[in-house]
Amino acid sequence: MHPLVRILLLSIALLYAPTLTPAQAADARPNILFCIADDWGWPHASAYGDTVKTPIFDQAARDGALFQHAYISSPSCTPSRNAMLTGQQFWRLGPGANLWSDWTGEHATFPLLLAKAGYHVGHFRKSYGPGKLTPGQPHPAGPNFRGLTDFLNKKPDDAPFCFWFGASDPHRPYETGSGAKSGIELDKIKLFPFFPDHETVRNDVADYYFEVQRFDREVGQAMAELDKRGLLENTIVVITGDHGMPFPRCKGNLYDSGARVPLAIRWPAKMKGARVIEDFVSTTDLAPTFLEAAGIPIPPAMTGRSLMPLITSDKTGRIDPARGHVIMGKERHVPAQEAPDAGGTPMRAIRTHEFLYIHNLTPDRWPAGTPHHERAFIPGVWLGDCDNGPTKNHIVDNQDKDDAHRRFYDLCFGKRPTRELYDLKKDPHQLNNVAADPAYAAVIAKLSKQLEEELKATKDPRIVGGWEAWEKQPYYGQGPRFKDK
Repeated sequence: MHPLVRILLLSIALLYAPTLTPAQAADARPNILFCIADDWGWPHASAYGDTVKTPIFDQAARDGALFQHAYISSPSCTPSRNAMLTGQQFWRLGPGANLWSDWTGEHATFPLLLAKAGYHVGHFRKSYGPGKLTPGQPHPAGPNFRGLTDFLNKKPDDAPFCFWFGASDPHRPYETGSGAKSGIELDKIKLFPFFPDHETVRNDVADYYFEVQRFDREVGQAMAELDKRGLLENTIVVITGDHGMPFPRCKGNLYDSGARVPLAIRWPAKMKGARVIEDFVSTTDLAPTFLEAAGIPIPPAMTGRSLMPLITSDKTGRIDPARGHVIMGKERHVPAQEAPDAGGTPMRAIRTHEFLYIHNLTPDRWPAGTPHHERAFIPGVWLGDCDNGPTKNHIVDNQDKDDAHRRFYDLCFGKRPTRELYDLKKDPHQLNNVAADPAYAAVIAKLSKQLEEELKATKDPRIVGGWEAWEKQPYYGQGPRFKDK
């Protein structure tokens, strides 16, 4: 065919091609259902081999992908959620690096970026926070709705949606005995080895499992609502938690029990199912993933990396060689030190397939808060960086019973050295610190250098300066007494 004839025919085709309506154009963009539990940590899903029953999470993993190495930015509610919303490591977020802090609105969040691009956005129950929103700022997760049905009923026909489905489960307090009453078999629970094997502890974990299972059911109800409306096929469904369980040596810690979370992603329109991904991912990666999927430019400030190459791949196992590690950290959770110290327990870590290296910047401080309530910054608070509950009480009450119980207490509440290193092939539960062993000197040198370089590149104030503000930052969780500190 002559080139001029080809051009003429193409011009005629374009002239008479149907113009896409806004609704048709929007249909090509995926919806997003982001389901996040409060204090739900790894490996507490049946897809990971645990005894808790999470059939909805498991099915989502079979429909899409199960992530074996998903980590938060910080094992504390506010900074973890801030990092997810902004796609940035928590140490870049100023006051947002601490619990019960200020949100000034200076950092872009994925829900508001999606809203600007025409998405119908909103949230239900816990999303940002806990914290203090600066008056006049839009909520970083979008408007609040009574639930998914209310949200969808108010969705314009020509708009894709992004809905933050936040749960208060499995955050404490629990109804004592709820797990056992529901049929959870105490003797089948897999306890972390830093917990004493006692009926009190097993009952406490069962109560936690009960709420994990309730969250799973509610996610199933949300997905059923989407399916009923014909929206599930082109909806990216993400199911995860904000950090580890609210138990000793878990929440507030950089061990896997505190910093590693369940993660399943399904998107039938684009994803091949039944995949297990071994690459390291951070929950800071979710924001750029959602933006890329929606065709929105990723802001340069985002340190997270889009998961689109992983979730649209047909491969399993280790996929991207650049995802061989993850970094994370913590500043202040609760002001739980001894008066007049309102600071936290700053720490940073790097996790690879072979090792976990933790740098504790203030080894003189109590990692779970002072055990001396009469000296506490918050009057009467003891071990304030660990949620109160039967397991905590049992470990404290029995610390002098014998050497084994003293070991449980020290692992959960004792002070820690500047450097911690765990050889994960020999010690997968991260109980034996080998940092002082000369045989690991080269490993320490390599990982500490790599960690410092990445912290510097992401402008961590602990490396580049400016961290002092975190030590005296207001804490809004206990009333006006803390606002002037």
